[in-house]
Amino acid sequence: MASDSDPIVAIATPIGRGGIGIVRMSGADLSALVGALLGMAVAGRLRPRHATRARFLDASGEPIDEGIALLFAAPHSYTGETVLELQGHGGPLVMQLLLARCVEAGRDSGLRVAEPGEFTRRAFLNDRLDLAQAEAVADLIDASTAAAARSASRSLTGVFSQAVHGLINALIELRTLVEATLDFPEEEIDFLEASSARARLAAIRAQLDSLLHKAQQGAVLREGLNVVLVGAPNVGKSSLLNALAGEEVAIVTAVPGTTRDRIRQAIDVSGIPLNVIDTAGLRDTDDEVERIGIERTLAEIETADVVLHLVDATQPASDAGVLARVRARIGQDVPLLTVVNKIDLRGDRARVEGDRIFLSALNGAGIDGLRAELRRVAGWESESTGETVFLARERHLHALIRARDHLALAAERADIEHGYGNAQLELFAEELRLAGNFLGEITGAITADDLLGRIFSRFCIGK
Repeated sequence: MASDSDPIVAIATPIGRGGIGIVRMSGADLSALVGALLGMAVAGRLRPRHATRARFLDASGEPIDEGIALLFAAPHSYTGETVLELQGHGGPLVMQLLLARCVEAGRDSGLRVAEPGEFTRRAFLNDRLDLAQAEAVADLIDASTAAAARSASRSLTGVFSQAVHGLINALIELRTLVEATLDFPEEEIDFLEASSARARLAAIRAQLDSLLHKAQQGAVLREGLNVVLVGAPNVGKSSLLNALAGEEVAIVTAVPGTTRDRIRQAIDVSGIPLNVIDTAGLRDTDDEVERIGIERTLAEIETADVVLHLVDATQPASDAGVLARVRARIGQDVPLLTVVNKIDLRGDRARVEGDRIFLSALNGAGIDGLRAELRRVAGWESESTGETVFLARERHLHALIRARDHLALAAERADIEHGYGNAQLELFAEELRLAGNFLGEITGAITADDLLGRIFSRFCIGK
């Protein structure tokens, strides 16, 4: 049975050939392992945080590779335990030989190959990172845009966690006042007035709303915005995809029905990752393959974050049937933007009028206007917005929303004009406690082993 106290080892660099490959180990005591891998003479020269040139030895003392050994003494390491990194040549075979040798040399001490995310899990368990920071490690690795990488880096340094802790501390202070009042019921004072409880609660709720808004924007930055292109055949959906992508992603012909299945392309628009889905044109057809493509189009509409309904500028009134089918499938509160394409054929100008964008996918006129509208519906006020958001996950949003709901109930308790007494105060305090508990789940102050298992199992091995 694997234990969090076992020493662990893993290849920390990606699979494949590279100039450098790293094998990383972590454990309470790696002294015997260091001597076996590097030889006692070199092991005696190792100093924490200093690179030492060394040969990595097999069981008979012959070199497997030559490179750099780096020792990080506990608790001043990534995991909080003693960490040894062997940096050698990045050939797959060399790395596998070195990993096998580490496991062999550490067999008596219980050394085993690390599970996905186990190094970061130990950093969390040893209070080197809180849970939100630990998740930011994976988000930084997986970031698909520069803005997402910067946001993940900010969360890793603890900016998001500090905002959450600030709210928790404010709730604790307010609860302390409530509990003190409950402990001294003989004091004839109006608690809510004497302690400015309503004003304190209002300030906490405003801070939480601001944090939730930034987290919701960060969720878009992390997951990407699913943008579905719909319309009748030959209105220019594939041309628009190519214009947004800046390359020939989709085949474009004058033949209606060229696109028969979904084409998904990831695009960076001012730091926002967009998952743009080009779909089959919506029309009545007897072609079985095209019909299946149309059904998939309708299915994509149901899961879209934004729907772009393309209309041919030369035939603007011919698309009413398509619009009805789109409205029947689109989710509640999902933005529906009308893109009037082929304005170049009418000599029209590019512009934005309400939720209608006039453009030409062929010559690019109006594409910047469409990008600006996509930023707007994503809640992206400017290109600098990414500097202030937090790369939130679904569980973060859930916790923030639940905390907000409990603070709303607390506000209801505080707004009772008559009959205010200890019973209401206890309920007020309980809502504050529950709100604090949900906020504590974000950083891991309150958590469960099954949650940790789900989070860290998605990490790469060696991190």
